[in-house]
Amino acid sequence: MADLTKLKRRNTLGAPPSPEEASRNLGAPEIAPAHHGRSAPTAVTSAAPQAARGQGRIDARSLRRTGRTLQFSTRVSDEFDERVRNIAKRDGLMLCELLERMLDAYEQLAAVQQQGRAPEAQTPADS
Repeated sequence: MADLTKLKRRNTLGAPPSPEEASRNLGAPEIAPAHHGRSAPTAVTSAAPQAARGQGRIDARSLRRTGRTLQFSTRVSDEFDERVRNIAKRDGLMLCELLERMLDAYEQLAAVQQQGRAPEAQTPADS
């Protein structure tokens, strides 16, 4: 039978520090940044200002930075996913930008319908 004691990892970190030497950050209060609601996204549109400020090498991620940090997840049909991605690709938009435009258009249509200026459109939920 194989000797597995050779595979067992020994304590490679050494002895832990004494309580006097350890950091006291666990006893300090945690201060989180204040949440002021959602702010408007700010897109980085040009690499030149960053390079001028001496922030180093510019990669593609920094050029696509939008300020959007909240993850939005949902389940959709394969057909919906394909349609949305095709439109975003055709118009050169990120999915989040397309969803924002879709929401704006929906809110505008709902406002017009509430004012009674346009005939009510049939939505998939009405079917």
